[in-house]
Amino acid sequence: MAAIPAFSLCSPLPLSPRPRRAPIAPRRPTALANTLEAERGVEFETGDSFFRRESAVGRDLGVLSAALHRRSLPPGGGLRVLDAMCGCGVRSLRYLAQAGAAFVWANDASEGCRPLILSNLSGHPRVSPQGDRSWVVTHLDVNRVLAENYLRKEFFDLVDVDCFGSDSSFMRLAIATIRKGGLLYVTSTDGYSSGGHRPHCSLASYGAYVRPMPFSNEVGLRMLIGGALREAAALGYHISPLFSFYSYHGPVFRVMLQVDRGQLHEKSRYGFISYCHGCGNSQTYSWEELGQISCACRNGEISKSVVVSGPLWTGPLHDVTHVTDMLQLATEWGWACTNRNEVDLEKLLNQMIEEGDPRLPPGYIKLDEIASRGKMNSPPLSTLINTLKEEGYVASRSHIAPNAIKTNCPIAECIQFARRLRCSTSNRR
Repeated sequence: MAAIPAFSLCSPLPLSPRPRRAPIAPRRPTALANTLEAERGVEFETGDSFFRRESAVGRDLGVLSAALHRRSLPPGGGLRVLDAMCGCGVRSLRYLAQAGAAFVWANDASEGCRPLILSNLSGHPRVSPQGDRSWVVTHLDVNRVLAENYLRKEFFDLVDVDCFGSDSSFMRLAIATIRKGGLLYVTSTDGYSSGGHRPHCSLASYGAYVRPMPFSNEVGLRMLIGGALREAAALGYHISPLFSFYSYHGPVFRVMLQVDRGQLHEKSRYGFISYCHGCGNSQTYSWEELGQISCACRNGEISKSVVVSGPLWTGPLHDVTHVTDMLQLATEWGWACTNRNEVDLEKLLNQMIEEGDPRLPPGYIKLDEIASRGKMNSPPLSTLINTLKEEGYVASRSHIAPNAIKTNCPIAECIQFARRLRCSTSNRR
C-alpha cells in the first residue's frame, strides 16, 4: 500500500458505531414522518435531509455496479461499502437490500440526521447470522473516516462520495482506502467549472484548467475522471471509468471508477482537448504535443479562436463490457424497461454502450451548431447518424445532450453530409 502524507492522516481511534467527537450545538430533531419515498421497492423516509428524487437513476447505476462487483469477489469475501456522505441513508439502504452488501458504513457529518438514518436502516438486521455487524452509522468528517480506516487497514470494496460542488479534498484518501480492484463512485455538481467559467477553481480541485466549450457537460465528466486519475497516480494506482453519468438537474456529474495498482502509463488517456470557435473543430493532444496546438482553418498559426482545456481524461467514458453487464442485470431485476424521472434506464445504458466505443473522440456536436455553421435546417438526428455510419464513420447519440452526436467525423464533413441530406429531402418534394 502506498504511503499517505502524514499531514493528511489523523491518529487511529477505536472502531465504534459512535466514536468520540467534538461537542456540537444542539439541532432541531429530524421529522421522521416528513416524506415517505420508495425506490425500486425499497421504502425510506427523507425527513429534513437534502434529497433529490431526480438522483434515483444515479443510485440505480451505483447499485447495479456494486452488485456486479460483489459477484466478482472471492468466495467468503462479502461486499464492504462506505457511504461517506449518506444524507438520509437511502444509498446505504439500497446497497444492503439490493446490492447484497455484507457491511455498509453510513456516515454523514450532520448529527441531526442520525434518527432518520437509523430509522431507515432499522429494517435491515444490524448483525448478520454469523455475528458480524451489517451496518454502522457515524457523524464524522469524511477525511477522518477515510484516514482512520486506512490506518486500521480496514479497506472497502466500494467507496461512494456524493458530495456538493467541486470538493475533491477526500479523493486521495478515498483511493487509498479501497481494496485492490475496488470501486470509487465520485460526484461533482460544479457546472460553472465544467463550463469554463471558473478555470482557477477547476485547476485547484481537479488539476485542470477548463475553458468554455460547446460540450462542457462532457468536459465536466472528463475533468472529474482526470482529477481522480491524478490523485491515484500519486499513490501508485491507476483508475479506469466503468461508467460516467451526467444529469441536468443540479447539474450532477457521477463517475464509477475501478481502482487498481500500477503506475500511470506514458500513453494513458490523460491529455488536452482543443476547440476552435472559428470552425468548430475539436482535437486531442498529448503532453508531448502541447507546442503543436493549432487548427487547420488557421493554417497552423496561433489564433485566439482556439481554446484548450486540460489535462483531462480523453479516453472512453464507459467500459462497454461492464455497462453491458449492467444492462443484463437491470433486465433480470425488471429495472430496464421502466422510466425513472423521465429517464429510460434501458435506453440510457444502450446509449452508454454506444458512447463507449474507443474510436470516438472526446466531445459531441450539437445539431444546432451544424445548422448554424451550415446556414440550413439540420436533418433528423437518427438520419445523420445512419449516414455517417454508412460513410464508414463511428457515430452515436450522446446521453448528455439529446440533440447531439458523438462521431469521429470532422464537423466540416458533418455539415456537408447534412447539406446533402437536406438537398435530397427537398428534391423528393
